[in-house]
Amino acid sequence: MLVSLQEIIGMAEEGNYCIPAFNVYNVETVMGIIKAAEEQKAPVIMQVYPRLLNEEVGYYLSPVVIAAAQKASVPVCYHLDHGPSESEVMKALRWGATGIMLDGSAHSFEENVALTKHIVDTCGAIGIGVEGELGHVGSVNDDAMEEYTDPAEAAEFVKQTGVCCLAVLIGNAHGHYKKEPNLDIERVKAIREATGGLPLVLHGGSGIPDAQVKAAIAAGVRKMNIGTDVCCAFAEGTKETLEDPKRSLAIDVFMKHPIETVKKLAVEKIKLVGADGKAK
Repeated sequence: MLVSLQEIIGMAEEGNYCIPAFNVYNVETVMGIIKAAEEQKAPVIMQVYPRLLNEEVGYYLSPVVIAAAQKASVPVCYHLDHGPSESEVMKALRWGATGIMLDGSAHSFEENVALTKHIVDTCGAIGIGVEGELGHVGSVNDDAMEEYTDPAEAAEFVKQTGVCCLAVLIGNAHGHYKKEPNLDIERVKAIREATGGLPLVLHGGSGIPDAQVKAAIAAGVRKMNIGTDVCCAFAEGTKETLEDPKRSLAIDVFMKHPIETVKKLAVEKIKLVGADGKAK
């Protein structure tokens, strides 16, 4: 069933667990995620980057995600990941997104607040919640990884914008970590307390040690993004199929294994964040 961001985050908050948010790129990644979610009876988020909506891919992918979500026996949110501007948000809404992330973290605090509040007000008019970001969660190659989210600023940001969840920088980053990350769990607790218990979001979930993920969830993380691992699972499944001398040339048969490798990855992450068996 297709649900909104605030609905699915509310489920996680009520049950004290975390929603896995998988980035999807094609039909096969969508199929792998849905198969895992239904098997594990888990609510999930499927999200897309703005670049996919800016290319022809979005024209084909959005209807696939929505159809899969509507047909699914578990709650599924279709979410825009890292929307940088109002135009990108409007495009995602036209394509049927039921959750929006407005990433204004590259702007000044004041500009981020103003832009995020505008998007919250706009999306709120049609019943769609917004994820904000404070503390720029960049790439593993960025120096900004050390500029962690300030709890006091987070409290003011939430107060002024009305976001339903907040992405924070606590030692996490996007991409393959060059060394084991060390999440600042005490900072998570402080942000959670300062914002009155607002659900928090952990970006860069691929490659974070399981123990740290579980500690972050216990401290208040209710959504964890998984993108790089999905790409790697699909690529590995494709590579293994290509190396099989008995492989079929029929594309639908050829793609069965990559779907299964994505599903396997999704099952692992669903269990890690405690979402298995939580679908209502």
